[in-house]
Amino acid sequence: IEHFKKLDSAQFPPKNAILFVGSSSIRKWEDVQSYFPDETVINRGFGGSELTDAIRYVNDIIIPYHPRQIVIYSGENDLAYSDSITPVIVLKRFETFFNKIRATLPMVPVIYVSIKPSPSRENLMPRMVEANKLIKQYLQSKKKAVFVDVYHKMLNEKGKPMPDIFLDDNLHMNAKGYYIWQKAIEPYLIKEKK
Repeated sequence: IEHFKKLDSAQFPPKNAILFVGSSSIRKWEDVQSYFPDETVINRGFGGSELTDAIRYVNDIIIPYHPRQIVIYSGENDLAYSDSITPVIVLKRFETFFNKIRATLPMVPVIYVSIKPSPSRENLMPRMVEANKLIKQYLQSKKKAVFVDVYHKMLNEKGKPMPDIFLDDNLHMNAKGYYIWQKAIEPYLIKEKK
């Protein structure tokens, strides 16, 4: 967060950009701008973060940028942190986060990228499916909000995470994995009015 503040004080990002926030899957998407070359993109992902962290820092990493649209990837680490974190808890945390954004930026469209499967977290997949389902249902009743399913796009024909779209840690994605995300997210991006 301090690093982001330093970056911002050196050169504040332009308003009306598309803001990507979330955990390390966003943070490690360092070349996200090149996947969406026609858009102005700000990456404010920070590694290891849970929805509770996103809630805590909403006034630091979301509100100041006055984005055109917000793309969120968060919730996976919540489930990984402890077996006591249920899909319902993840939903409740997401609701809190979503409502904090809406309270200040009521008209800004939100994309929620589903929790992804990965080989190193296969044991969490049933809880991921359930958390994704709950968040998707929640967002269906909200205006200017969309749920983007990357989960199923990252599975092979046996229903296992595709091994070739991950780095050696079997958790974070390589360029092939991010290409899947790009294809899933792209149709929902709101184009900048020229």
